[in-house]
Amino acid sequence: MSVSDTPDWPTSHLLAADAAFVALTREPAPLALDCDSLPRDIGKDMVLPSGVVPLPVLRDWLLKHPGEYLGRDAVWRELVLRARLRGKEWTIAAVGMAMPALVRIAGQLSAGYRGDPADIGNEVLTGFLEALRDHLDLTRPALYASLTMAAFRAGRRVRLADEQAVPVEDIEHAAAGSRAPKVPYGHPDLLVRRAGTLRIIDRADVQPWIEVRLGRRAPEPIAARLGITVDALRMRLARADVRLARAIAEGSLTEIASTDAIERTATQAKRRTSIRAGRASTRGATGSRGIAVAA
Repeated sequence: MSVSDTPDWPTSHLLAADAAFVALTREPAPLALDCDSLPRDIGKDMVLPSGVVPLPVLRDWLLKHPGEYLGRDAVWRELVLRARLRGKEWTIAAVGMAMPALVRIAGQLSAGYRGDPADIGNEVLTGFLEALRDHLDLTRPALYASLTMAAFRAGRRVRLADEQAVPVEDIEHAAAGSRAPKVPYGHPDLLVRRAGTLRIIDRADVQPWIEVRLGRRAPEPIAARLGITVDALRMRLARADVRLARAIAEGSLTEIASTDAIERTATQAKRRTSIRAGRASTRGATGSRGIAVAA
């Protein structure tokens, strides 16, 4: 039987996450971070506890030192990376580290709420997790603030929806004119796949482009899957952006491609593939893990 099947397991997702965090961080082997191993910006003083620190202790330290912005960013950058690359255990850890703020946000938004307060708590957690897994940009500062703001916005949407809801006695007999029209959504992913087929962009870049640009997925797991650095992935996608924009402006993706155009893009794609293969071979031979290069 799993812990979630036990009679005293919380029904609220937020409280369940807190219980899971407690289970992960209890003695004798609490989940911890080695603060001495966290990257430090050159020329800047970053204050953190020294050595391997259990997460509850580190959380308390951060709460008591709200002005240590560099240290907080370093901790949260590591937590987000581990949640994205190592999975469930560190996802729970990240939620637990943010639990005081998440509980406070849920409590504020639940005051006077007509529905089940657990609904707001669940959405607060969902908003936090979506930002943690995919939407948070690790190159920007104030990571913790961005995560908690995403949680607040998600919970606030539930609260606003409740306040703006207008009861309708019989929805089937409501006036047709009051119903929202269906939006004819497009399919940009199909255009991108067509660009890959025509070799306007490299086929290897099609799925990563869809995941990052359309799905707003985090780049770190995708780069790890491809065996390249995040910087290299960003450069590849930026170059794909340029080629897609040019192709759309020229009508290459919306009109019938000529034989000459197909041959030209195929030749360019082969050249890019050859360059990438050569660079990968060079990095492998030298064992270099330095500057990322993308064709």
